Amino acid sequence: MSGEHVSFVYLMASRSRTLYCGVTSDLENRVKQHRNGTFGGFTTKYRCTRLVWFERFVYIEGAIDREKEIKGWRREKKIALIEKENRTWEDLSAVWGKQVPRSAYPIAPERDGAPKREARDDNF
Repeated sequence: MSGEHVSFVYLMASRSRTLYCGVTSDLENRVKQHRNGTFGGFTTKYRCTRLVWFERFVYIEGAIDREKEIKGWRREKKIALIEKENRTWEDLSAVWGKQVPRSAYPIAPERDGAPKREARDDNF
């Protein structure tokens, strides 16, 4: 994976479905930080410890743009985004440490104004 910088936009949720949107280059570590309350602030206060949605980007600029876009949405649109792929709001990080093919984490589609990304990277 030399020279590649994978980034993620993600949504964390509490059991009562309070939502937090963030961006990171290390999703597994960031989810652990949210669970452990490392950051304090919003996710600690509202116990947003479950990863319910994420998108993967090759370029950080695309991830940052997408995070800003999602943060500007009304709650209903964020819920629709989650439920399109995770209808039951399962914690997607629960499978980590188990054998999951990397192709299960596709790269987000192109968006206007975003840098061009590779079509797919199965070496994630």
